[in-house]
Amino acid sequence: MIKPQEHFHGSDLEKIEKVYGIKKEEIISFSANVNPLGISPKLRTTLSERIDAITGYPDREYTSLRKCIADYVHADMDHIIVGNGSTELISLFIQITHPKKAFMIGPTYSEYEREVSLGGGSSHYYRLEEAVDFKLDVKALEKELTVEYDLLVICNPNNPTSTAIPNSDMRRILDICKQRDILCMVDETYVEFAEDMDDITSIPLTAYYENIIILRGISKFYAAPGLRLGYAVCGNLDLLKEINKRKNPWTINTLAAIAGEIMFTDSDYINETKTLIQKERLRICNMLKSCGNIKVYPPTANFVLLKILKDNVTSADLFDKAIRQGFMIRDCSTFPFLDQKFIRFCFMLPEQNTKLVDLLLEELK
Repeated sequence: MIKPQEHFHGSDLEKIEKVYGIKKEEIISFSANVNPLGISPKLRTTLSERIDAITGYPDREYTSLRKCIADYVHADMDHIIVGNGSTELISLFIQITHPKKAFMIGPTYSEYEREVSLGGGSSHYYRLEEAVDFKLDVKALEKELTVEYDLLVICNPNNPTSTAIPNSDMRRILDICKQRDILCMVDETYVEFAEDMDDITSIPLTAYYENIIILRGISKFYAAPGLRLGYAVCGNLDLLKEINKRKNPWTINTLAAIAGEIMFTDSDYINETKTLIQKERLRICNMLKSCGNIKVYPPTANFVLLKILKDNVTSADLFDKAIRQGFMIRDCSTFPFLDQKFIRFCFMLPEQNTKLVDLLLEELK
């Protein structure tokens, strides 16, 4: 068994290989939250035809890519900026706005706090309550989100809870932020997996609010983390101008820019992904609910958060059991407000999902 303090990220397959002696090619990562269908078939068959594009520099404005994204998200092209993954855009946004005191809804992804800290700011958390399945109480948030904060960070749907804030509540949150001069950064990495995506995405609100920036990427839904392509949608043109001034030119290579245009128009792949995740989300959660030693928190994204109710089993125990069978799940004990009783895993292909769930149910019976 690994040491309790040793934890693995979804991309740590080389580290897993070294610790457990399992070849990374034999590991099914239920931890990375990546689309199990792999990359877009349209991308696979057509990108090679555009290989000669690398003989020239990309368009500094990425006009064609931004136009394609605008059509995809139904937003104004002038409200869109692209970057080398959403991580670059998060960094630039934090560097430019330079928040002194950020407020985050947690438990959530640790990169936000890291970026604020690198900029010299401090981070504080609004705690999502387990008793209400980690759903946000806007009235309670309003009481804690005081004028001393200058940035609110929201992951929607949230990682690792897989809960989501509807855009009707987001509008109320933006009104509160506007009254108190607080900027709002919303990470929508997982929104495309949601069954009711149109009710969750905040992109339509960028036409009315200048105090919000929305981040997305292609790493998860489009299964292309290696391409490093992200984008942001924001109605504040002055802020976008500042980000563009700070951003190095050509941070997205030519093939990544072309790939984005291809992926965002592959409607068959998009629909197939949504159908697969919706079916597996329902099927797997129903299987899990049959076990009295598991608490299932209703998921919105392509992953589910579980609580282990069996006294003598921890998240590290289940991680160890699963990885030895070639299944990598997420031990959530490193997230704020979660302990050694929480695990998370994403929905992969049906046969793979069934094998993992059977293993978990066997350990928790």
